[in-house]
Amino acid sequence: MTALVAALGFLPMALAHSAGAEVQRPLATVVIGGLVTSTLLTLLVLAALCGAWIPRRAPAVGMPAR
Repeated sequence: MTALVAALGFLPMALAHSAGAEVQRPLATVVIGGLVTSTLLTLLVLAALCGAWIPRRAPAVGMPAR
């Protein structure tokens, strides 16, 4: 949610055509790309790596309930 709001905040800067936009547009594009990339890496790749590395415990069968 935070990355989405930040990317939407940079969107007007990325679409600007006013004076100085030739400096702002590449900066905004890089920031938006970094936000999207880091969000995808955090949500998808990190979750997949944790799922692959952390072993799942088998449920205890026949254990008395406390």
